[in-house]
Order: sequence, then structure tokens, then C-alpha cells
Amino acid sequence: MGSLTASPVFPSLSKQQSSNFSCRRRSKKKNQAIVPVARLFGPAIFEASKLKVLFLGVDEKKHPGNLPRTYTLTHSDITSKITLAISQTINNSQLQGWYNKLQRDEVVAEWKKVKGKMSLHVHCHISGGHFLLDLCARLRYFIFCKELPVVLKAFVHADGNLLNNYPELQEALVWVYFHSNVPEFNKVECWGPLKDAAAPSGGASSGDGTHTETFKTQATPISNWDLPEQCQEECNCCFPLMSSIPWSEEFSRENQVGSGTPSEDTC
Repeated sequence: MGSLTASPVFPSLSKQQSSNFSCRRRSKKKNQAIVPVARLFGPAIFEASKLKVLFLGVDEKKHPGNLPRTYTLTHSDITSKITLAISQTINNSQLQGWYNKLQRDEVVAEWKKVKGKMSLHVHCHISGGHFLLDLCARLRYFIFCKELPVVLKAFVHADGNLLNNYPELQEALVWVYFHSNVPEFNKVECWGPLKDAAAPSGGASSGDGTHTETFKTQATPISNWDLPEQCQEECNCCFPLMSSIPWSEEFSRENQVGSGTPSEDTC
């Protein structure tokens, strides 16, 4: 994943007037305007050889609807190595140090069962915390959108045994939370079923098991997929009762699902 603290290079877009919640699907048509720009940052490539996986207190035989399961992914621009911890809570040790606090390019995610249905909730920090992140919020949002399919592919690759044991998890919807102090980028998007969200979008195979991702997405009405909301009272159909990701609770308090159809998102 490329550096996320570069200076912004895109013209300003008009402020969105719609809800902070939207859905997106991977388009089969090329976005001619975006693809050339995406190449400036290099292709988004998943390479299993550069992925280091840590299993911390989890059991691949335990369904995430019964035992908490989270992903903490960090990346080094110096070594190009990706570290992914699979554990019951966020692996905070990965997020320490001045480099991680400066870059804030980590991705954290957790499995949730809400009213009997499984879904994967992914969180990205766009801006807020220090002025460098605020200056390039638009660029960071663009890069996260471009790189997330590779991140999801890393989740699927690393947790392959779990997905083989419970193949229905491939059909679980992926909800991506973008956290930003800029309202335009402070939003939740549905990226569809995991098997689609993690699949290459017409990317070319390199012949060694890696894929080059072509960045292209298309917004779809939120009415197609509703953000899952847990039961207000104690129940057996929701798990875990409390999110292991602090950002998740903060986002829930700050944003409410609106009615209507959001405007199209070109990222």
C-alpha cells in the first residue's frame, strides 16, 4: 500500500448533499477517467510472499458468530511488507510507534452477527489527528478505495481455512467505514459480498498467483443493502454485543442512516 501522507493532487469536488451511508459495486466497465490516475501510484497488487500473518488466540474451527474475530493490517512503505494479525481484539501493538501514528494507514476489521446474518465491518482512518492527514484527505480516500480490494484479498488468503470451513462467509456483506473530520469523506459504504469485494476487477494475472487490480467502482442505491443494526435488547441473534473497534461506536453515535438514495460516488 502506497504512502498515505502525500500532497493532494486532485481538484476539489462538490460537497455531497446526501446521506453518509452508501453502497458500491465493482463495475464491469472501465472508468476511463480514474484508471490512468490510479496508475500514477502503481498497480494494487496482492503478493502472498509479502504477507506476514499472526494468529493470536483464535481458532479456525470456531465460527466468528460464536468467537470474536478481528483483523489488524499494517503496511511498511520501507519494506513493502504487510502484517496481518487475526485475533479476538485489535492488535494494538501493531499500531504503536511514531511511523504508524504519522501514517495512519492501518486497516482494522471485525466479523459481526446481526440478527442472525454475518457481515464484515472494515474501518479506515482518512483524516483527523494531525494536519498532514487533513491536508490530503481526498487523496487518502482515493488510495484507500483503490487498495481495499487487495486488503480484503489478504484477509481471504490469510483466513482461508476459516472460509473453507464456513464457505457461507464468502457471501457476507462487506461494510467499509471511512473515518474523517471532513464530512465529505466521513461515510459508510457497502462493497457487496466478500467474494466479490475481494476479487480482482478485471485485473491481469501475473502468472505467479498475484493479480493486478484495476480500480473501478460504481455506486448503487442504499435501499439494496441496509446497514445492519443490532437488537436494542439482549438477544441470541447478535454477536458480539460490543464492538472491539472503538471507532465503530464513535461512528454510530455521530451518524444515522438517512432515507433516500445517495449521489453516485466516483472513487
